[in-house]
Amino acid sequence: MRIDETDLPGAYRIVPERFEDERGHFYEAARYSRLTGETGLEFTVRQVNNSVSRRGTLRGVHCGDVPAGASKLVTCVRGSILDFMVDLRVGSPTFGRHVMTRLDAEDGIALYLPGSIGHAFLALEDGSCVNYLLSAEYVPGAMVDLDALDPELALPWGLTEPPVRSAKDAAAPSLAEVLASGRLPRYTPDAVPLTRS
Repeated sequence: MRIDETDLPGAYRIVPERFEDERGHFYEAARYSRLTGETGLEFTVRQVNNSVSRRGTLRGVHCGDVPAGASKLVTCVRGSILDFMVDLRVGSPTFGRHVMTRLDAEDGIALYLPGSIGHAFLALEDGSCVNYLLSAEYVPGAMVDLDALDPELALPWGLTEPPVRSAKDAAAPSLAEVLASGRLPRYTPDAVPLTRS
């Protein structure tokens, strides 16, 4: 596998090496020693979540008001999604910027990101299933939600029709409102691993 740091410090894209034969294909999706060695962060799974979405479903933007070391590994295990990681860490040199990645079950690309990075995705097919390996258990009230359609975020969803959203996501505040509330996580350079040499 190849682990590449994205334009957002501490957020990574993992591209597996596929092995194919007459049965189909195989790839190694993650390995503890590689993740910790190349990201500089410990990653121990504490919770596993799956979401299944119909085409046109938009989930997020969500980020956790969590310890700096908390992180998640996101993969699409069925169907395909358009995924966005958004830097919501106050004081970060890339605050407000995003990284877009198409994830699908066929290529096995995964995203590894701190919980303090915002996350959202649009399901491109019916039945798209996203798997989350989380290094911290869910804590009620610790999630920060933002409007994924906020013009200030300017995420290029490419929508041709209104997305399907939960009532909570549709009512989520703008970036400016959440920033004013003081609920966004702070950027801590010491918690972001050094870029690999």
